[in-house]
Amino acid sequence: MPRRNRPFALFALGLAGALALAGCASANAEEPDDGRIHVVASTNVYAQIAAEVGGDLVDATAIVSSTAQDPHSFEPSARDQLAVQRADLIIENGGGYDPFLDALIEASGSKAPVITAAEFSPDWPENAGHDDEAAGSEAEGDHEHGDHEHVEGFNEHVWYDPHTVQHVAEGIAAELSALVPAETSAIEARVTSFAAGIADLEASLAAIATDAAGADVFLTEPVALSLVEAAGLVNVAPEAFTEAVEEGQDVAPSTLLESLKLLRSGDVRILIANSQTGGAETTEVISEADSLSIPVIEFSETLPDRQTYLSWMKANIEALAGALHP
Repeated sequence: MPRRNRPFALFALGLAGALALAGCASANAEEPDDGRIHVVASTNVYAQIAAEVGGDLVDATAIVSSTAQDPHSFEPSARDQLAVQRADLIIENGGGYDPFLDALIEASGSKAPVITAAEFSPDWPENAGHDDEAAGSEAEGDHEHGDHEHVEGFNEHVWYDPHTVQHVAEGIAAELSALVPAETSAIEARVTSFAAGIADLEASLAAIATDAAGADVFLTEPVALSLVEAAGLVNVAPEAFTEAVEEGQDVAPSTLLESLKLLRSGDVRILIANSQTGGAETTEVISEADSLSIPVIEFSETLPDRQTYLSWMKANIEALAGALHP
């Protein structure tokens, strides 16, 4: 079942109707004003980063937070729509990853500033390298929603690139400072601390690159590709395999056979799968890797319970390093 390219207009129309009903039901309910900035993010990855940067200043809500939920196929609720309607700041991944949030913004009529993480990536098509000033957050009212289709050739899983995430955190800090200028110094101190944590992650990735540069790994889909590349590892999975799995389609028999031959070659050091998606072909290559004593690592798309972004990425990097030296 394809996970992308759902009819956006019909989706947004349905949300608009549900939002109107939800709005009527809560029109007389007074929302307590706790003085905090209400941040809504598409996933708990970005909500946690916002909480890290904003501290007690923010109340961060994630639309998708369960590691059992595939964000690509998520269907939002009326509660989600109201959260977006009341948000002071919105954070999305972009790049076609979370179109449900664009639909919620459009249906709610929200004018809150929007931070689009994908646009902070140096690989974003409109970036000539990374432009801290141009990428990411749009001025109020300037952000066009509903046009964030999957971008061909762009790996939208940008939260697995610590360098990009540092710039996302800086973008969040800039928006929070604009909303509450009196808290700028405290916000800047927190984002500086977060950047130090990112530097530690990058140092660990560099150590893997020094130790095992060029080692072959097999990714069933590109969710953790940025992390793998930062570690100097090479994804040798056939592009047709990863594309089919990512799109929720069947892998062609010839492609599956090619993949199994790769695993049997003895050159693949690690198989990396997505713990939140998969299919029969993914199960088959995992089983084959297990039979060949190739270490298998599963990475998720959302933040596991009781983890911060930094602790989660640290654990993922340690898993990579450990799998290279079982």
